[in-house]
Amino acid sequence: MFQLKLPALALATAFVVSAASLHAQIGQDLKNAGHDTADATKTAAHKTANGTKKVYHKTAHGTKTAAKDTGHATKVTAGKTAYNTRKVGDKVADKPTPPKSEDPHYSNPH
Repeated sequence: MFQLKLPALALATAFVVSAASLHAQIGQDLKNAGHDTADATKTAAHKTANGTKKVYHKTAHGTKTAAKDTGHATKVTAGKTAYNTRKVGDKVADKPTPPKSEDPHYSNPH
């Protein structure tokens, strides 16, 4: 009977040691997974912030360029409108049409 208890005791001891070792490894794996998740979250947040800053700067630059181009087009259009208005007024008043080069408000974009 003593011979049956010794192998059973050895098997039980091996099982307990293996279970404790396995438990420690699982605990370390979970800890590593937590750190990996935290690192990935920080990286994603950092990249999102950088992307947002880049979009902001590109949008601001594009807005300034569009405003400048719109202002220039408005001035050219106003000059042409004034010239053509005078031209029509001169036709109504039977005056000769002045050449464009004499009109200080007319600017040729080309």
